[in-house]
Amino acid sequence: MNATITSSAIIGVEPHPVRVEAHVGGGRSGFVIVGLPDAAVREAKERVRAAFSSTSNFFPSKRVVVNLSPADLPKVGSAYDLPIALGVLAANGKLPPGATDVVALGELALDGSVRPARGGLGAALVARDLGKPCLLPATSAAETAGRHDLGVRAVRSLAHAMEVARGLHPGDDIEPIDAARVEVPDLAEVRGQKTARAALEVSAAGGHHLLFRGAPGSGKTMLARTMPGLLPPLDDREAHEVALVWAAAGRARPDPLTPPFRAPHHSASMAAFIGGGTGVPTPGEAVLAHRGVLFLDELGEFPPQLLDALRTPIEDGSVVVARQGATVEFPCRIQVIAATNPCPCGYEGDRLNHCTCDQGMKARYQRRFSGPLSDRFDLQVDVPRLRVSELAGPTAEPSAAVRSRVTAARRRQFDERGRLNRELGRGDLDALEWTDSALSCLTAAAEGDRLTARGWDRVRRVARTVADLAGLGPVDRSHIETALAMRVTV
Repeated sequence: MNATITSSAIIGVEPHPVRVEAHVGGGRSGFVIVGLPDAAVREAKERVRAAFSSTSNFFPSKRVVVNLSPADLPKVGSAYDLPIALGVLAANGKLPPGATDVVALGELALDGSVRPARGGLGAALVARDLGKPCLLPATSAAETAGRHDLGVRAVRSLAHAMEVARGLHPGDDIEPIDAARVEVPDLAEVRGQKTARAALEVSAAGGHHLLFRGAPGSGKTMLARTMPGLLPPLDDREAHEVALVWAAAGRARPDPLTPPFRAPHHSASMAAFIGGGTGVPTPGEAVLAHRGVLFLDELGEFPPQLLDALRTPIEDGSVVVARQGATVEFPCRIQVIAATNPCPCGYEGDRLNHCTCDQGMKARYQRRFSGPLSDRFDLQVDVPRLRVSELAGPTAEPSAAVRSRVTAARRRQFDERGRLNRELGRGDLDALEWTDSALSCLTAAAEGDRLTARGWDRVRRVARTVADLAGLGPVDRSHIETALAMRVTV
């Protein structure tokens, strides 16, 4: 007998249906899985055999063949255990034909219980598109909590899944993911650093890439880590995009409306940083920061090849990862914030400590982040060592007050231009309203070799954001001067 049940696979960030076709027939007893399975999928044979005993069903003493279609799509992981088991049960006459008209996903334990597996949200979306219910382990089903358009049924075990598939049980309640929110430092905790705080606000308002430069202990990292508290929450479309990216990596976000903040270590591999892995590529840290912030602390310690890999996502908003098994494109609209010391010892220009680096050491250190990448930072500001009077000074403005201005500026950008200022093209910038004094100031900066061709547009974008924060229409000279002051060449 034959039976077919549907599962799913995530390629890039898009879920695709996978037909799990089971055949139980004559011939020598055996169990074969075909359709480009990896080692984890092939090992499903033993997990399924053991799980059958929990349902009081003996595994068929006939030849069992399971085909995962489309056969040319690599199948990865243990998520196909549950649909394989249900398909074999139906092909062996233990489930009525209508019971397999579902989408299922989950790993089976040897005692028949169902464990979470990567791709729960993707399976639920496939089920919605096909108009079928979706059977998921409770933890995987939690990824879909609050999504009333998804017909998800949470199951505990293979026996429970059989009852739900037959329509004898509605499935368990879906509980949202219970995880503590990450504490975000408040901007009020930052003392002094007036210029750096202003740059952080402009960066948040326009989505501009920001580079902090200063001696150790000056507050660069703390400033960067306040950014999530300055950004408005994601809208429904953005939250859906981010959820798909994280689902492709086998992760769920406990706070789906907060923009992601990722801070990879400089020792990360290229696959961990951008994306990759064996078989079907999975997202790396830069992709997980989609619609949020990628923070690169100690920028000078990152290998040049990692930093150069960021050029394309910074400009195009996507990453293409090619492997022998598949070539996938990940969305990667990120805001990059970086922090760096001015030299290897960190004390060049410091008012208290003497720099011990020779010119060769400084040159090698600067070459670690290339000129083309450095030029892609819209804002580049120095973060000097604080004086005692600043450390003991009054509490500064809190994140909530800054976030209200950032939200208003972003609303103005979308209302008038349909996108963040960071994403404006040259034609968009040319069409904006500029005062004569603003253009003359910008022209003087370019003629003085302070700007590259790319820098010309980046200064205009930042100046437009400064005007948006002020609630003003035309870009004036003061806005250009502010943008230029926040572009110290590193």
